[in-house]
Amino acid sequence: MEKAARQRVVVVGGGTSGWMTAAALAKLLPTRCSVELVESEAIGIIGVGEATLPHIRAFNDRLGIVEAEFMAATRATFKLGIEFRDWGRIGDSYIHPFGTFGRGSGEVQFHHYYMRMLHAGASLPPIEAFSMACALARANRFGTPSRNAQQIASTFGYAYQFDAVAFAPYLRLFAERLGARRTEGRIVAAERDLESRDVTAILLDDGRRVEGDLFIDCSGFAALLIGKELDEPFEDWSRWLPADRAVAMPCRTATSVTPFTSAVAMPSGWRWRIPLQHRTGNGYVFASDFLSETAAADALTAAVEGTPLVAPRTLRFKAGRRTRSWVGNVVAIGLASGFLEPLESTSLYLVQQAITALVELFPERAIASIDRDEFNGLVNMEYDRVRDFLILHYHATERDDSPFWHYVRTMPIPDSLAEKMELFRRRGRVVKYREGAFLDASWVSVYLGQRVLPLGADPRAEGPSLDSLVAGLERLRGEIAGAVGAMPDHAAFLADYCPMPAAA
Repeated sequence: MEKAARQRVVVVGGGTSGWMTAAALAKLLPTRCSVELVESEAIGIIGVGEATLPHIRAFNDRLGIVEAEFMAATRATFKLGIEFRDWGRIGDSYIHPFGTFGRGSGEVQFHHYYMRMLHAGASLPPIEAFSMACALARANRFGTPSRNAQQIASTFGYAYQFDAVAFAPYLRLFAERLGARRTEGRIVAAERDLESRDVTAILLDDGRRVEGDLFIDCSGFAALLIGKELDEPFEDWSRWLPADRAVAMPCRTATSVTPFTSAVAMPSGWRWRIPLQHRTGNGYVFASDFLSETAAADALTAAVEGTPLVAPRTLRFKAGRRTRSWVGNVVAIGLASGFLEPLESTSLYLVQQAITALVELFPERAIASIDRDEFNGLVNMEYDRVRDFLILHYHATERDDSPFWHYVRTMPIPDSLAEKMELFRRRGRVVKYREGAFLDASWVSVYLGQRVLPLGADPRAEGPSLDSLVAGLERLRGEIAGAVGAMPDHAAFLADYCPMPAAA
């Protein structure tokens, strides 16, 4: 076979998405492409503290990133899930865990047995009592999962909470060691082939030209190539996800460094709390149709736990995605491709999935339209399914105490989500996909945590007797309690495993 030509890849923009892309291409396709990243130090990154999903561990492992080293450099903490407070009703609290409910064994999934017992009148604690990840999070403990599938400590996973401002420089050094090159400069224009309309080069403000064969647009909301140059349409989802602002403000950590992110519902949106080793990230995501930026900043300042380190800063955005993220020889990754608010920490997941798809469909010589179409289909699917999951949090509420909550509770929702909710309400069924960020336990945690209860359970859950189910749940709770008690305090684990540099 003819040997494929080595492609000249130009990554437009740095930040987390740019350097994740550069590092992955340099590591995974060293014989297929050269990588040059163009960024300007005059343009800051949107780094307010990143909470992630467990998928990032596989990405880091694939690149050969050493976990303890990476966590120390980014002042990271562990994350077992996301705590949601005041979403279904004021006073409610539940955790979306990174792991299963129960053991995962049985004829049907655990929540069907749980619902059968509830419908039979059994007095049961919330379903999170039967999750190892939730129990660890509530106890503020952490330990690595067991590799023995027979142990309850094998039923959870974890992600990270880290400083995004520190992550990009860490990835830069990593990528440069692999051969990626960085060019400093501000992009002012692009050159395109007159016949194919492909981008052939980008122009910098000092007159330099950077030529390439494949251009990766990681320029954030500016979307310099996919938006400004190619004018690819943006699908606006703000009718379903009306939050279009966030005020962010880190503070000194005054409370425990919890192994979970918190999302606390507010009158016009929600507030995040992301505990890192050296500080706590805070922010209020809100809808400007219902709240002013000044009022949001005041509400955030009043709510934070600890002394603010800087004044609140405002971020503006719009929920949605490009109709296509790969057009011609331009691939948009990260905010240039689309944006979904950080309610379920999906930002880096979407970057990671786009990078994975690009690596798998990387052009051998000329770019094939079938590869572009497949990439766009995969990226759109990921965005669409995350979109539905986020809308569920807002729509599945009984709150009517503010204009914002009245709007999201009563708004029309996408048919795809309406069908998912109806299936769960009728028989506790979670729509299954072979691909996508969130598996059954994720959906179940939000459904039950926000009082979307099925009318019945799968008939196969009627096999065991109620007495045997009750006894089994008691044994399970005891097993979880024993495993949790054997694990160290989260802060103590961090101090031993990945302490941040002394000068931090």
